[in-house]
Amino acid sequence: MGPAGAGKTTFCAGLIQHLRLNKRSCFYINLDPAAEDFSYEPDLDIKDLISVEDVMDEMGLGPNGGLIYCFEYAMADAETSFANDGHFRFLLENLDFLTEAIDPLTEEYLIIIDMPGQIELYTHIPVVPALVKHLTRTGALNVNLCATYLLESTFVIDRAKFFAGTLSAMSAMIMLEIPHVNVLSKMDLVKGLVSKKDLKRFIDPDTSLLDDDPADTQNAVVASQDRRVDPLTPGPLMAGGSFKRLNQAVAQLIDDFSMVSFLELNMQDEDSVGGILSYIDDAIQYHEAQEPREPKDEIEVNWEDTDMS
Repeated sequence: MGPAGAGKTTFCAGLIQHLRLNKRSCFYINLDPAAEDFSYEPDLDIKDLISVEDVMDEMGLGPNGGLIYCFEYAMADAETSFANDGHFRFLLENLDFLTEAIDPLTEEYLIIIDMPGQIELYTHIPVVPALVKHLTRTGALNVNLCATYLLESTFVIDRAKFFAGTLSAMSAMIMLEIPHVNVLSKMDLVKGLVSKKDLKRFIDPDTSLLDDDPADTQNAVVASQDRRVDPLTPGPLMAGGSFKRLNQAVAQLIDDFSMVSFLELNMQDEDSVGGILSYIDDAIQYHEAQEPREPKDEIEVNWEDTDMS
């Protein structure tokens, strides 16, 4: 999961390719009703249940509102706060399309769920937490989940934007209450733009990143060049003390919680994909769940003919 354009579907495709190369089983679920192009066809697609186009036409909603409505409709549970809302007709049976598909899968399968890019689904709308509880509930599906939150690596160029993205990742961690792997995606895009030394500072973000923010100097120069510029334009707003104090407060909050750190992902590097997968496997205890297998070639030893001297 993560904001739109972070490379979630591309990452899912890379995972599937890596798993197939290593002869591991996987089950691919698309829960993004706006997704259209897939390198690998989903085994289960939310668009078979409800489409964002139909919702936009029938409900008079825009693309963002239509997408969120689709997700709420598909994921709604009778126990959620939406159950008694007269505007929506949510049914417990809406979760059957997930339950019936996942229930027969053995522990050998890695279930990959491609999520929408609407941040509010992970930060303050209770639908995704309800989905997590349904999937992890003991006695039902009892799936071990790990959330993989992707943030585009180009965010590091704009430190205010980076801390905003990091805050959304932390919000998702707090909301969902499941193991998390946070990833800086598309690392190939910042090659040559950010030195490796500077990039390491973003892996474990803290307030020191704002102490030498290049944007401060740039904004100050722009503001000093033209005092008559419209104060409502982005330049003066971002150069103002209020904006800087806001960024410092956000950075301090992230630093105080000390929850978020990132892994680097380059989809062009197979080892990079494998490295992320190893963290996911550890989080869901994949290897511990596998049943011991008998060795293919058993060596029989006749101890009577063995010289014990």
